[in-house]
Amino acid sequence: MAERNASSLMIITRKSFFCLFALTSLLFVLSWVFLLRSTGRPQFLDHTLLPNSKLLSVIDHAISATDTQNDVEPSIGNRSILVDKEVEENSSSSSQPNDGVKCNTNEKEVLKVFMYDLPPEFHFGLLDWKSQRGTVWPDLQSKVPYYPGGLNLQHSIEYWLTLDLLASELPNPPNARFAIRVHNASEADILFVPFFSSLSYNRFSKINPHRKKSNNKLLQDNLVKYLTAQKEWKTSGGRDHLIVAHHPNSLLDARMKLWPATFILSDFGRYPPNIANVEKDIIAPYKHVIKTFVNDSSTFESRPTLLYFQGAIYRKDGGFVRQELFYLLKDEKDVHFAFGSIRKDGVKKATEGMHASKFCLNIAGDTPSSNRLFDAIASHCVPVIISDEIELPYEDVLDYSQFCIFVRTSDAVKKNYLVNLIRSIGRDEWTRMWKRLQEVQDLYEFQYPSKEGDAVQMIWKAVARKVPSIRMKLHKSRRFSHSSIHKEKGLTRVPTPSNFW
Repeated sequence: MAERNASSLMIITRKSFFCLFALTSLLFVLSWVFLLRSTGRPQFLDHTLLPNSKLLSVIDHAISATDTQNDVEPSIGNRSILVDKEVEENSSSSSQPNDGVKCNTNEKEVLKVFMYDLPPEFHFGLLDWKSQRGTVWPDLQSKVPYYPGGLNLQHSIEYWLTLDLLASELPNPPNARFAIRVHNASEADILFVPFFSSLSYNRFSKINPHRKKSNNKLLQDNLVKYLTAQKEWKTSGGRDHLIVAHHPNSLLDARMKLWPATFILSDFGRYPPNIANVEKDIIAPYKHVIKTFVNDSSTFESRPTLLYFQGAIYRKDGGFVRQELFYLLKDEKDVHFAFGSIRKDGVKKATEGMHASKFCLNIAGDTPSSNRLFDAIASHCVPVIISDEIELPYEDVLDYSQFCIFVRTSDAVKKNYLVNLIRSIGRDEWTRMWKRLQEVQDLYEFQYPSKEGDAVQMIWKAVARKVPSIRMKLHKSRRFSHSSIHKEKGLTRVPTPSNFW
């Protein structure tokens, strides 16, 4: 009996201890839940008593980074990979100067560009520049090679970008530097191909009667052979290369073989979408032909012409609308719609006409874009864009609706629609857009040396915004690199346009 009572007492005691343990555990869990809710953010993750505290600290750091992400401007947030990390770490580790390390806390992000040392026949040799003692590049400190004027100048983008990279190597480079040249491709964010493709087309596309191919096509053939033989191209398949083909007809043959590269173009009018598209490539402005309107003190009343257009009227493809609009607008008393060209004093007349006009028409021609848009911006003449397929420079960071009027082609060809729309825009709205044009005009200025916020540096910034996407696609393409290697060592699967982007 005594043994039975003792056994019962032991069972009761065990149950009591179990209940006590369960209650204690419950209170412990509830206290943690209360702590989680009261802290809001998991500041306790660094507590040394926690298991895996180092891992939790990393998580906490990631959360902190997410919380502060909204404080970073979108235009530079996706360029974090371009920051010199050594400088950043040195500047943040100590507020005291370090005699052993040069640290510039004011250093800005820069785009590191590897530029091929192509023979002069691909670049400045096309400008009749003669190499001295076998050098590849001109000495910019003695003389900068001249680029021919006229219509050739509007597609001179590769010339200005090449000059800018060469200038970054001068003993005393200009202070405003966004892109710098590096000589090790492994250090570069992008690999630049300095082929003056637009100039090659403009000057050498005619076939010599004694040859089967034009000099322009021969240069393209030689460029493809040169590039595809380089180890840098073979390593990436050309994905991290940058090629300028601003004239719609430039690089006409080579583009089909060099398509993995990022192109700098004026538009996509003569490109199939698997060769060039807005995701992969960059739209750059034309260099305007007329001079910038300096000291513009215009008013709504001082510009007597309501709507201005002067240029080729009969065009093909999307430019058919020019002819339609000519017949709709030619009799409007305050509208100037006439044929014009750059010949004789054409530029002077266009300058005077745009400076005296409130609105300037930018209508699609043989391709969606036209230099006329950038002439209008330089004239502070509010652009009226009638081009359904147009792509605009820097539109990922610039709102064109603040200083341009967009009209669908289907609406523009309706009787009285366009002229009534333009007449409905009053003094206050026009003045607001006129002022905005003066604020953005520098974004379209090509010059040497480049300056902060001009067209040269804006293009480099557009390139920088592409770099993260280029790297991501390049890294993804290497996921199954081992499984795609054939029995013959080094032979890998060649990408095609349909599966590349």
